[in-house]
Amino acid sequence: MMDYHWNPADHTLSETEDLEYLLLGDLRELLDDELTAENSRWISAIVETLLELLPYEFFLEEENGYLQGVLDQCPNWFDQVERLRMKHGILFYKLRRLSERLAAKISIAEISEELRTDLRQWMRSLIAHHRHENRLLQTAWNLEIGASD
Repeated sequence: MMDYHWNPADHTLSETEDLEYLLLGDLRELLDDELTAENSRWISAIVETLLELLPYEFFLEEENGYLQGVLDQCPNWFDQVERLRMKHGILFYKLRRLSERLAAKISIAEISEELRTDLRQWMRSLIAHHRHENRLLQTAWNLEIGASD
C-alpha cells in the first residue's frame, strides 16, 4: 500500500502536479469501486493529501506572478487570468468542505452516492481549471510565435 504522506515543500511544481495527477487517478478508481472500509480510508487519505498539496501547488504557480508569461504576451487578458487565479481558493474551499463531510461520516454507508458524485465533480472542476490554464498558455505562445513572422 502506498503511503500518501508527502511534504510538498520538498518538491517542485512539476513534481507536485505529477503527484496530484496520480492522486486524482487513484481517487477516481476508488470512487468507481465498491465501497469498503478500506476504500473509505483511502478516499479520506487522498483527499487529506490533496488538501496539503493544493495550497503549495497554487503558491508555486503564483510565486513569480500567476501565468505571468500569458500576461507579458497579452496584458489585456488580465481579467481572464485573475478569474483563474481566484478559482484556486474556490477549488481549495470546496475540497475542504468535502473533506469535512468525509470526516463527519459515522460509517462506510455514509459515503453516499451524493458525496461520491460531489467528489467526482470537484475532480472535473480541477481538471477543467488546469485545461483552461494550459489553453491560455498555448494561445499566448502561439500569438508570440505568430507575431515574429
